[in-house]
Amino acid sequence: MSSRVRIGVDLGGTKIEAIALDPAGLEIFRHRVATPRGNYDATVDAVKQLVELADRASGTHGTVGIGMPGAISPASGLVKNANSTWLIGRRLREDLTAALDRPVRLENDANCFALSEATDGAAAGYDVVFGVILGTGTGGGIVVRRHALGGANAIAGEWGHNPLPWPHGDECPGPLCYCGQRGCIETFLCGEGLVRAYRASGGGERTAQDVAAAASDADPIARAAIDLYASRLARALAGVINVLDPHVIVLGGGLSNIEALYERAPALWSKWVFSDRVDTRLARAQHGDSSGVRGAAWLWND
Repeated sequence: MSSRVRIGVDLGGTKIEAIALDPAGLEIFRHRVATPRGNYDATVDAVKQLVELADRASGTHGTVGIGMPGAISPASGLVKNANSTWLIGRRLREDLTAALDRPVRLENDANCFALSEATDGAAAGYDVVFGVILGTGTGGGIVVRRHALGGANAIAGEWGHNPLPWPHGDECPGPLCYCGQRGCIETFLCGEGLVRAYRASGGGERTAQDVAAAASDADPIARAAIDLYASRLARALAGVINVLDPHVIVLGGGLSNIEALYERAPALWSKWVFSDRVDTRLARAQHGDSSGVRGAAWLWND
């Protein structure tokens, strides 16, 4: 393990959070600020100020990893696919390297989530880990032997923009996705996807959180919606297992708090997994909302 302090920054759309981990991986600093939405220069400056605070708190010049929305395009070196649209088309790596006066490692925030859980979280000790974020969108990240995989196109783990596998008749062609396609996994498994499942089961207008809470209270319509959601999750994860064969799949994001998913999805996915037995484990994130920022720090794990 490195003898250096590791600083991680979670560059989110509403908040920017920084953490510093000592050489043993223990937290010695944490602070967050509101994201200067729409202002690129102010965003870079906010990251700089947080890293300087972390340096002062740790008394050293730590390594810096950044978890970001979207990715750095291997073709252009510019930010792409970011829902924080003011970052798109900018040379974020170069600008942060100059501002912080040190090398910076950047990864998609879902990759950082997966890396955190594979390093010292719910999947610690396993070689191949798939991390899933179920929330406003549906993110994914792949970690192999404690290294996040970016891929040739910087889109490794973007399972949410594949079509929902083994669709039922009423699931075709599927809802329109912001990416321009129809029937993407994300449209079924994001928060709005659970709301649509509730309406399809005979319910009215409720939030995803309300549906999850009602299912816990044994509301029959809400439970039917969770059953439908679990079926879709199982099919989507079966496709991942058939390609990646991970030891552990870790769930994070707001919808990962639906307790029923951890029993129902594995009970269903063997129908579609190409194996006589499925040993892949489905687990809840151990570090919760902190996984992204912790994973950013662990980008310096060599």
